[in-house]
Amino acid sequence: MEYNSVVTNRSARRDFFIIETLEAGIELRGTEVKSIRSGKASLAESFAKVENGEIFLYHMHVNPYEYDSKEQDALRPKKLLLHKKQIEYLLAQVLQKRLALIPLKTYFKNGFVKVELGLAQGKKQYDKRESIRKRESDRAIARAKKFTRN
Repeated sequence: MEYNSVVTNRSARRDFFIIETLEAGIELRGTEVKSIRSGKASLAESFAKVENGEIFLYHMHVNPYEYDSKEQDALRPKKLLLHKKQIEYLLAQVLQKRLALIPLKTYFKNGFVKVELGLAQGKKQYDKRESIRKRESDRAIARAKKFTRN
């Protein structure tokens, strides 16, 4: 299998606790696939929402393909392709546990564009500071171990 990560949402893991991840297909139009393949897309500030039994991805910015003559809306809502049971499960999680659906990354799998969705719970400011402190202390420990080996 071929997995080529194209676009990642770096702020998602910083701002949210990711509880569970799920792979979904994405419905694209025209030359959006070519734009995504060239890395001209952004997941910053994007989120997914369940509406009328379907899941849509909002605020995923896909730049128009430079060699295309047609004008396309870069921020149009994109439909995510999931099984009905998966949509019902995600809807229940969002409504009951007050979780958010955040896209973590897009990638190509066997020639198709896929989106990794995360069921996420928002972090408070003190949680963010704590994770930064932990990351910095882990780096300091790794640095100290590196110098004591020599």
